[in-house]
Amino acid sequence: MNSKIFKGLTFGAIAGVIDLVPMLLQGLTWDANLSAFSMWVVIGFILSTTALKMKGAVKGVLVSFLVILPSSFLIGWKEPVSLIPIAVMTLIIGSALGYVLDRK
Repeated sequence: MNSKIFKGLTFGAIAGVIDLVPMLLQGLTWDANLSAFSMWVVIGFILSTTALKMKGAVKGVLVSFLVILPSSFLIGWKEPVSLIPIAVMTLIIGSALGYVLDRK
């Protein structure tokens, strides 16, 4: 496996665990927990393989919000207020993941 991809998957999994901590404390369902974790692993993979010409943090935010966009319609349809913490976590974790993966 390419070391760049391995780094993306590894840091994506770490980002997923970071996102899971508050979700577990809130007692959210396991389907929501697994969805969030797998989303960050996928985002880590995409960030490590994409060739967008922008700063890592910006690329991380862009890709993270693009990936979560379809799910946000499902989430926001029933509970629109829950999109606020999701957007905040996506912004923070997405920018951090993009920054870390952009470092040489």
